[in-house]
Amino acid sequence: MKLRHLRPCALAVALVFPLLVNAQSSTKLAVPRTADGHPDFQGMWTNQTLTPLERPPALAGRATLSEAEAAKYVNDFLESSSTDRRDGGAQADVSRAYPDYFIDRGTELAVVNNQRRTSLITDPADGRIPYLADRGGRRADGRPSGDQSNNYDDPEARPLAERCLLSFGSSSGPPMLPVLYNNHYRIVQTGTDLMIEVEMVHDARIIHLDGRPHLPKNIRRWLGDSVGHWEGDTLVIDTSNFAEQVSFRGATADLHVVERLTFADPKTILYRFTVEDPATFARPWSGEIPIRATDDQMYEYACHEGNHALESILRGARFQDKASGAGR
Repeated sequence: MKLRHLRPCALAVALVFPLLVNAQSSTKLAVPRTADGHPDFQGMWTNQTLTPLERPPALAGRATLSEAEAAKYVNDFLESSSTDRRDGGAQADVSRAYPDYFIDRGTELAVVNNQRRTSLITDPADGRIPYLADRGGRRADGRPSGDQSNNYDDPEARPLAERCLLSFGSSSGPPMLPVLYNNHYRIVQTGTDLMIEVEMVHDARIIHLDGRPHLPKNIRRWLGDSVGHWEGDTLVIDTSNFAEQVSFRGATADLHVVERLTFADPKTILYRFTVEDPATFARPWSGEIPIRATDDQMYEYACHEGNHALESILRGARFQDKASGAGR
């Protein structure tokens, strides 16, 4: 059949269809890909943001903010959280530790689908972690309740991050969450494995993509055992087998985390995660963070100062004991 014999509607479809195919092909080629056709996440990335994991009570019922509201929130937050402030007395001044020069948590809220988010948690809708009412006496930071939660009598009772053994605030993951500084990640990818190097405390996660199962349950790791697979252009990472010493938001070693990495555009990865632990959370909960490409370099994070400071931390506690009469 000659083209001029087609009806107008058929002619329109015939002309538009190649354009749609080309557009789809262009879209697929818009993100970097490996030789086997999968999205190529290799490079330097950062997830710094001022959006907190949980929605602040003052913003209850507000999942997003307008541009003007977000600007005011950011300005107020940076002013109130500045570590260069000198008000509040000597104790408050000491507790602020670093000057603002060393703080690097970003200057804006997380933006997903052009919406400025008030919490990284998207489910439940209130943006809060759905803790069980009874978590077996464990606090939200994972330590037992009672006197042991403030134990300065034994260096091994101090948090892993304070001892320079694991990242602060779960920046290593999973899930990988932004912290006070050092929010950079380097990804190296092959056909069978993907490595995520974390700037904070130089942790490195190895995700196997070769179809292997999880390790036996009796083999536990601080960063868990991660295996991945592809669902279309989304990399799905399943992690279990956490060590007993590790506790994310009060979870037990039965913590299970599923992460999803999908390109939102060639310079942005939409990072989504779901967390579950029936002994700690009333139900699974989820969140998402945009991870952006960066030209910044990753420098060595040695953390030797933490090891040397541990003695001073314990000596300081003895000083406080003496001042309060507890050490008599």
